[in-house]
Amino acid sequence: MDLGLSGKKALVTGSTRGIGRAIVNLLADEGVDLAICSRNQEQVDEAVADLSAKGVKVTGAVVDVADKDSYQAWIKSAGEELGGIDIFVPNVSAGGGSVDEQGWTNNFNIDLLGTTRGIEAAMPFLEKSDAASIVVIGSIAAVEEFAAPQTYNAIKGAVIIHAQQLALALGGQGIRVNCVSPGPVFVEGGDWDFIKNNMPDFYNATLAKIPRGALGTPEEVANAVAFLASPAASLVTGVNLVADGGHTKRVQL
Repeated sequence: MDLGLSGKKALVTGSTRGIGRAIVNLLADEGVDLAICSRNQEQVDEAVADLSAKGVKVTGAVVDVADKDSYQAWIKSAGEELGGIDIFVPNVSAGGGSVDEQGWTNNFNIDLLGTTRGIEAAMPFLEKSDAASIVVIGSIAAVEEFAAPQTYNAIKGAVIIHAQQLALALGGQGIRVNCVSPGPVFVEGGDWDFIKNNMPDFYNATLAKIPRGALGTPEEVANAVAFLASPAASLVTGVNLVADGGHTKRVQL
């Protein structure tokens, strides 16, 4: 199936490792020009080289999404360098596990404001696109009890609600807004790799809740993001697509 992505221009935050890297790998394979970022220059340089080898235009920078001015300035400069932005994926997250006030601050600044500030800066470009799409990254931790009350869970819930309301507000401008909420995703060196090695009871209990008996992969999440971002999903907006292998058990009507 041709997703109609070739020639589009995408900006993806937190895109040198894990889910973000899988997203930009797939978009590059589909012929999408890219702007990527992370907080590690070596990782940015490596990703830019690898992605450019796929034959697409790639620009990358070290960016702290919690720094509003520099973050929004980068989005503006990246959009100008690419010649537009058709797809915006705010992927950066402060992660889970925190329950203290600093955790609230980190998740608020990075997960929520990293999304809203990014959309704000990308809007002048998205408004000019004939296939504009925003795909935010949520989590099943926001839609069903998961592990324990955490700042991550609540803030991801806010991100999902905001995305769905934006879909209604921006639909008249031809800008689609959707959300992908992954379940547990195994990344080498990532959170679930750590949990597997250091909290085996919790890891095995989580695994037992997934009907297929395996955690997700970054590439599987990337598939969902690429579809929703693409013109092939032109009729889809305001959706929170849960991608968790059946981990959550609620019925969606």
